[in-house]
Amino acid sequence: MVRLEVAALYVGANILILLALAFMVVRARQTHKIVLGDGGNEAALRAIRAHANAAEYIPAGLVGLVLLALLDPAAPLWLLHAGGATLTIGRILHGIGLNTSALNFGRMGGMMLTILSYLLIGGGLIYAGLAQQL
Repeated sequence: MVRLEVAALYVGANILILLALAFMVVRARQTHKIVLGDGGNEAALRAIRAHANAAEYIPAGLVGLVLLALLDPAAPLWLLHAGGATLTIGRILHGIGLNTSALNFGRMGGMMLTILSYLLIGGGLIYAGLAQQL
């Protein structure tokens, strides 16, 4: 069961990332008195895009991570940590980066880590799926 606990750690962290980003949208809308959408306000638009971008990338990563955890022992424990940590750190960096200047280390590094997590998780799933067939 250790594998599911590892996956739960990263699932929980990423859910909290989504929640924090959602609160940033609410705060931006309250601050700028925006009822719907971004109201043409750049700060609100950045907060909305940071949340939306995380909502686009986090779910698939977490589904893959949980599936890897369930494929015990085909997927090594280090792969769960590597995939989960790169996804989590990548999403934190990207969320911070989108809420600041146009192009910065947070956005670039966050996206690179997210892509790396997808490669790790996706590759691990293919490997684990094939290992079960042999």
